[in-house]
Amino acid sequence: MAEKKKTVTVEKQPNATSGLVTMGGKHVNGFVDFIRTQGVIGLAVGLLLGTAAGLLVRSLIDNVIMPPVGLWLGSSEGLDGLAWTIGSTDGVPVSINYGVFLNDLISFAVIALVVYIVFHALGLNKLDKKKE
Repeated sequence: MAEKKKTVTVEKQPNATSGLVTMGGKHVNGFVDFIRTQGVIGLAVGLLLGTAAGLLVRSLIDNVIMPPVGLWLGSSEGLDGLAWTIGSTDGVPVSINYGVFLNDLISFAVIALVVYIVFHALGLNKLDKKKE
C-alpha cells in the first residue's frame, strides 16, 4: 500500500513576526510594532548604561574624592563622619549629620557635570534647535 501524503498549508498573517506573535493576536502585534518603531530597545540600553555610569561616578566620589575632603575637614570617615551634636536623650547623643548632606550635594554636582560634559561631547545640545 502506498501512503498518502497530506499537504498542510500555513498562511502567514501580514503583520506577524513569529509563531508567538500570531497566538496573541492584534495586541501582541501592536506591542511588537511599538517596540520596533518607538526605540524602546535603545531607551533600555541607555537606561542600563546610565545606571552603570552613575554607579561608576558614585564610586569615584565616595572612594576617591570624599576621603581627602573629609580628612581636610577633620573627619576620618570622610564627609559622612561630620556631624553636629545638639543634645542627648537618655544618654544617647542626638546629632545633625550635615556631612551626609554635603556628600550627596557634591555627588549631585559631579554627576550633573558629567552629564553636561557627555551631553555636549555627543552634540545632543543641538537636537532640539529648530532648523532655519
